[in-house]
Amino acid sequence: MKKKKSLLSHTFGATILPLVAALLLAGCGNSSSDQAQASASAPPPPEVGVVELQPQRVNLSIELPGRTAAYRIAELRPQVTGILQQRFFEQGAAVKEGDVLYQIDPKRYRAAYNTAKAELERAQAELRQAQREWSRSSKLFEKKAVSERQRDEALSALESARANVSRSEAMVETARIELEYTDLKAPITGRTGPTLFTEGALVTANQAQPLARVVQLDPMYVDIQLPAERLRTIRASLSKGAAIETGSEQAEVVMLREDGTVYPHRGRVDVTDVTVNQSTSSVSLRAVFPNPEEDLLPGMYVRVRLIEEVRERAILAPQQGVSRTPQGEATALLLNPAGEVEIRPLQATRTVGAFWLVEKGLEPGDRLIVSGSQKVRPGAKATPVSADIPLRPVDAWQAGGEGGAKKSASEEIGAAKEESTAP
Repeated sequence: MKKKKSLLSHTFGATILPLVAALLLAGCGNSSSDQAQASASAPPPPEVGVVELQPQRVNLSIELPGRTAAYRIAELRPQVTGILQQRFFEQGAAVKEGDVLYQIDPKRYRAAYNTAKAELERAQAELRQAQREWSRSSKLFEKKAVSERQRDEALSALESARANVSRSEAMVETARIELEYTDLKAPITGRTGPTLFTEGALVTANQAQPLARVVQLDPMYVDIQLPAERLRTIRASLSKGAAIETGSEQAEVVMLREDGTVYPHRGRVDVTDVTVNQSTSSVSLRAVFPNPEEDLLPGMYVRVRLIEEVRERAILAPQQGVSRTPQGEATALLLNPAGEVEIRPLQATRTVGAFWLVEKGLEPGDRLIVSGSQKVRPGAKATPVSADIPLRPVDAWQAGGEGGAKKSASEEIGAAKEESTAP
């Protein structure tokens, strides 16, 4: 029996083992075939839009609120008292320096002028008589025909006559000036405003209420409040080429109207205050803008852009290529030379148009993924495609303002003090 069981076991092993080996070989062959088919049917790496970053020269500007102010304002007040006879201008009309705007009744002042001239003629006649008396007294005194006292009296009369002539000449000049004051002339070239005084009104010398105002609108001042801590960087930028040709201490300024459109004429910083406002920690700047079309009027709210700093080799990243973590940290996806996606933290605190100014984290030549980032993960392969977006931002001097609710002047100054711009 033992021999029979051993024979059966040997026969079963000889039959089963080759069958198991065949099945194993068949399984291995099917696995290799499936892997080959899977490899053949796997999709290619997804395409992502990339831009190759290059350093560029950028003018970093600061945007500040401002108010327009007239270049010159002249209030027309009478210097003499009288009745207005004529008004020679239309309200709101342009006038030139020296144009007669009003005329006060000149009759009384013309009479006073004629009286003063007559007094001058009488004083001149008395002077001539005193000169003749002095001449005779001097000759007679030499001949001892008159006393020394008589000669001195003739000399005193001559000196008194000379003083009377001088006094009369001054009175004539005063009367002439008052007569000229009856014609009220425009002291400057500009445009007149409304007036409440018409013909027949009584006006008095140096009255509190002006007859009219003449405002010079070309050029136009813009008063700006600049955070004091920004003043040093702006002055440093002027020495590095941010100034215009008129001088190293005059920065060029671009104006944005209240609706956000760019004013076509550029201005320049004319004067900087020498003290800091303690309540706002700001310094007053005054810029001058040409206003040939007289589009600007005094008191208008505007915004101005002033060059704060010049970066010669700045790295600018399109905003669509930069994201933020829940903690607010900036990150970007890059495509390395091996075609793999990698994530990199950035230091980007301010924007320049549609770009982030990257202080750290990106280098020249890096390929930044700006589109298709939702299809890839760090470490995955990707196929680069050139993204059709500009590599340079719109010039800050040509870009218009962004829409949105307007802020008060104090809120704008506070916002300008912050170094970062929220995404």
